[in-house]
Amino acid sequence: MLKVLDAVFVTTATKAGQWPREPLPEVAFVGRSNVGKSSMINTLAQRRQLVRVSNTPGRTRTLNFFDVTIESHAKRRTVRLCDLPGYGFAKVSKAERDAWHHMISEYLSERQQLEVVVSIIDAEIGPTGDDGSMLDFLQDTPPKILVVATKLDRVNKAARKPRLLEIAKKLGVPAEAVVGFSATERLGVSDVWNRLLATVDAR
Repeated sequence: MLKVLDAVFVTTATKAGQWPREPLPEVAFVGRSNVGKSSMINTLAQRRQLVRVSNTPGRTRTLNFFDVTIESHAKRRTVRLCDLPGYGFAKVSKAERDAWHHMISEYLSERQQLEVVVSIIDAEIGPTGDDGSMLDFLQDTPPKILVVATKLDRVNKAARKPRLLEIAKKLGVPAEAVVGFSATERLGVSDVWNRLLATVDAR
């Protein structure tokens, strides 16, 4: 059984010199703006307001780091989570989008502690062109990739499994590579954690 013992905010960063120095295993969360990224992190950390949830797309503009201490199978470990700015939001200047792109690509490509990137897809909407571009970029980076389809509660229960299969097909990944998730119904929480810990512990 997995239990969250603690979850705390660490720091924000916009460039490499500001990244936390402790050698903890890191998991990054990327996804389209308003895909439910903040709600997902709060649900995994069992904290309602660890990450600020906003109805305004594009609110996150920095790399935000959080430490989550968990206990599983009588083993305790701390995993650092990094919340990245959402992509695909048009109502910002080109200069700001370019700055975000550099900040995100630098972190995903060069962060040595980064072991897994959670690529978040909206289960209701399905993969967008931006989602495909992000996955193409991630294929050339060192970390492992876990695809999670959020907002699964918005899909009829009978249609959920077919929807996950459809998402996997559109992304060109194996069916078992896509995990369904809902912060509202707390679906997929254990599955996501187990997959993340399996990757972290294997390294």
